[in-house]
Amino acid sequence: MENLMDLLKGRRSYRRFEQKEIDSLIIDEILTAARLASSAANRQPLSYIVVEGGNKTEQVFEYTKWAAALPPELGQPKENERPTLFIAVIQNTDISANSDTDAGLAISNMTLAAWNHGVGSCIIANCNKAALSELFGLSVNQKLHTVIGFGYPAHKSIIVPMESGESFSYYLDENKDYIVPKRKLSDIVTYF
Repeated sequence: MENLMDLLKGRRSYRRFEQKEIDSLIIDEILTAARLASSAANRQPLSYIVVEGGNKTEQVFEYTKWAAALPPELGQPKENERPTLFIAVIQNTDISANSDTDAGLAISNMTLAAWNHGVGSCIIANCNKAALSELFGLSVNQKLHTVIGFGYPAHKSIIVPMESGESFSYYLDENKDYIVPKRKLSDIVTYF
């Protein structure tokens, strides 16, 4: 269980990436992890669009917004820091009108499977969903839930304990590593 906890502590949002391709076997494992996720009534309403390759990832990137807690010049990845892979999570509304929980479970599985290989990720809901839906050629019964950017991190992301009254916002330290305040267990749990 110790290794799982280490994996969970390290799986943070990463927003600057090395320009190194992700091996297809790792991509297959990320997608398999999504397929294995629990699904309400086992209806499995999700599908995935894989976007890799310079021009295609650039097209998707143009419709995404990064690090809302930071000014754009600090949070938005520069040209040589962008993800090398995007995976779009698509909901089939004919199968289930509300599959947000399914999507969350699948996304968690994908990002953990990626991090198990040292591949970082950033879950992006702040994107132009209409433009991306058109780019992906989605039908009327398909709804873009999220896009996830993947790549090998070019920075660290560190959890620090959050003191009462402290800001929830993450920030960059002097090395441009992300510092992420997290509430203490005693501040979020009540036993009934």
